[in-house]
Amino acid sequence: MTGLYLSSLRLSHFRSHKSAALTLDARPVAIHGPNGAGKTNLIEAVSLFSPGRGMRRAAAQDMVRRPEALGWKLSGVLHSLDRLHEVEIWAEDGGARQLRIDDKAAPQLALGRLARVLWLVPSMDRLWIEGAEGRRRFLDRVTMSFLPSHAEAVLDFDKAMRERNRLLKDQVRDAHWYLAVEAQMATRGAEIDAGRRAALEELHAAQAEAETAFPVAELELTATDGEMPGSAEDYRAALAESRFRDLVAGRTLVGPHRADLYGVYSAKGVPAKDCSTGEQKALLVSLILANARALAKSFGAPPILLLDEVAAHLDAGRRAALYDEICGLGAQAWMTGTGPELFAELGPRAQHIEVTEEGGTSQVSPL
Repeated sequence: MTGLYLSSLRLSHFRSHKSAALTLDARPVAIHGPNGAGKTNLIEAVSLFSPGRGMRRAAAQDMVRRPEALGWKLSGVLHSLDRLHEVEIWAEDGGARQLRIDDKAAPQLALGRLARVLWLVPSMDRLWIEGAEGRRRFLDRVTMSFLPSHAEAVLDFDKAMRERNRLLKDQVRDAHWYLAVEAQMATRGAEIDAGRRAALEELHAAQAEAETAFPVAELELTATDGEMPGSAEDYRAALAESRFRDLVAGRTLVGPHRADLYGVYSAKGVPAKDCSTGEQKALLVSLILANARALAKSFGAPPILLLDEVAAHLDAGRRAALYDEICGLGAQAWMTGTGPELFAELGPRAQHIEVTEEGGTSQVSPL
């Protein structure tokens, strides 16, 4: 079967899971069990089949099972379009995460060529009311789903900006020290801005084309200190012009790191930050589904979706609508909830798993 999904997943000494093995098909995966049993740990393992630090943004050493601290390992068979890939991810002796694809060592960014993984976790519920950093991170994840190279651009930009900020803090005033690092920032910064704007266009198109039970969000990329210059050359000139102001502040005050994502509940004309908690959650679900629909076209298959405790914050009607959209999309969506009744509307359209805890160890039982 073509598409994008995991047909097997094994965990060894990962978080609360000492050992777990699942055999799967492309249907959604409904996971239920009591709080603290290890449901979120299970889908966090799936999130590591994409570039980056996973949905919790945790360091490799923080994922190891305690008290053994032996290191951890994940392995799975990933179906990506019409090919199968054996993927192994592990960390040992407190070292960095390592990756092997089809028995060959690979960099983390290689996962971006094989898989698209999107997630919605409870910590994102405050996306619209907390700081701009979280919204930038959200937008960059969306952008990376369309353009995996966006991750490298962000890393390069951050590295160059740290070098420039070091010069600023040291009160270096000789322009020659800034030329190379500002050229790097300008090139990568313009790429980041262009990628984000292209991703927003994809989301807008996907929302406009679909019939959905979830509210449409109008999104706009804004900036804390004026608009981001439109080209690499313009941004390089802006960095040079702002050196005196940046020297006073001790940091770079213009660029994509100062961007923000502004959202509006379209039907009501209400800023997302002023919506109710339920409306804010519905807007997030809508954006994740729009992202998934757009990827189904651009990537050739819907992404793997990770929806942690999403059903608990939706009424029965919207919950059923969510399941219908996921099944209609054909995505392998991993969803968690405290009880099986939260997934009753799915019935045989999903594969059901129970996670329990015994003596500090998670137990995974397919139903």
